[in-house]
Amino acid sequence: MSDTLPVLPAGMPGAAPDRSGLDIPFWEGTRSHELWIQRCNDCGGWQWGPEWICHRCHGFEMDWEQVESTGRIYSWMRVWHPVHPAMSDGVPFNVVLVELPQAGGVRMIGNLVGEGTQTVEIGAKVEAVFEDHDDAEEPYTLVQWKPTEPKD
Repeated sequence: MSDTLPVLPAGMPGAAPDRSGLDIPFWEGTRSHELWIQRCNDCGGWQWGPEWICHRCHGFEMDWEQVESTGRIYSWMRVWHPVHPAMSDGVPFNVVLVELPQAGGVRMIGNLVGEGTQTVEIGAKVEAVFEDHDDAEEPYTLVQWKPTEPKD
């Protein structure tokens, strides 16, 4: 993979909101290049992925809040085998689990933009990049991640 978008090659199945509609605010946010995470109105707890009930207090008053689109790599893996024929020329690539400190430490998964053999460090700062797929039958935007320069 290069250090530019798209990370997802042409020919891959597109992303779409869940049939229940629960994650629509997330997908609407990505289309605006914003990151939205679910939060409980009762206890203030953050959670990802979206659920109808709070994981902490079991309350039903869930809402969505926009958060800063930055985090740190919590874990990662390098993918060497394509999981779809469209990915044949795209391996290796890196998948990262990103911890969002501004959202209670919830973790999101995504691809790391850049060469598949790049050095990846646990704890490295990353920022979200939004990959628009406007040519899809139903346009969508994916959240990918890119390393940021250390800010001292």
